[in-house]
Amino acid sequence: MKRFLKLFFLALISTLIYGIYYKTEVNFAAGERIIGFTVLCGAFVFMPLFLYHRWNGKQLKDYTLSEENLKKMREEK
Repeated sequence: MKRFLKLFFLALISTLIYGIYYKTEVNFAAGERIIGFTVLCGAFVFMPLFLYHRWNGKQLKDYTLSEENLKKMREEK
């Protein structure tokens, strides 16, 4: 999964650069579509996959302020 995310990120960056080049040198409207598709793909495909990968196996209660976690913080001082 880690390798896939790296390759996917590099593909998004390269597509973005290609869209910027295409916009300035060849066709403005088509370049804008390429850039827009890249941003949408990054936001709706890459970001959820990345967040799932990072949060997989972690408990949300370890990162929230509850009475139990506040007691632990007071005891550590």
